[in-house]
Amino acid sequence: MQLPIHSVDSAPAESRVLLEGIASDLGVIPNLAATAAASPALLAGFDGLRRAVASTKLDPVLREVTGLAVGVAVDNHYGVAFHSTMLAGLGVNEADIDAMRQGGAPAEPVAAAVHGFARAAAVGRGKVAHVTTEAVLAAGLSTEAILEILLEVSFASVVGLIDNFADQVELDGFLAERRW
Repeated sequence: MQLPIHSVDSAPAESRVLLEGIASDLGVIPNLAATAAASPALLAGFDGLRRAVASTKLDPVLREVTGLAVGVAVDNHYGVAFHSTMLAGLGVNEADIDAMRQGGAPAEPVAAAVHGFARAAAVGRGKVAHVTTEAVLAAGLSTEAILEILLEVSFASVVGLIDNFADQVELDGFLAERRW
């Protein structure tokens, strides 16, 4: 289904303040948020998850590794482009980004454990094999960090649902280079 990409002016009245807040936080209204704006309730959920994820203590690289793992797992083109762009901006090497975009794991052991856990959580809808969870704990992450990974899995899954339902939201200019 083709969904419109709203501006603050074209969005339903209840979505406008949320779009303004997103623009204030990010300096731009990403097309995915502008698409979600057709439903004020969906946009509020999206924005709430976005803010919750931003408040975690999880290392930003591991958060983006999580998002990329989910994006690939759920065939979410917008998410793959977004998280690939963010990982590059965080200095992750291109070989690791390319490996993850192709469904593989990054070379760094902690990131690899997080990647495997996030992929399993997305595909299994939270049902993760004990050995996969143990690998994340053995990599030195706490229970709190694992729960924060699940939060990112949830957010990335919502992004994937919107993107896939909309038959791929048009990528923002800053994401075009990382088209998947």
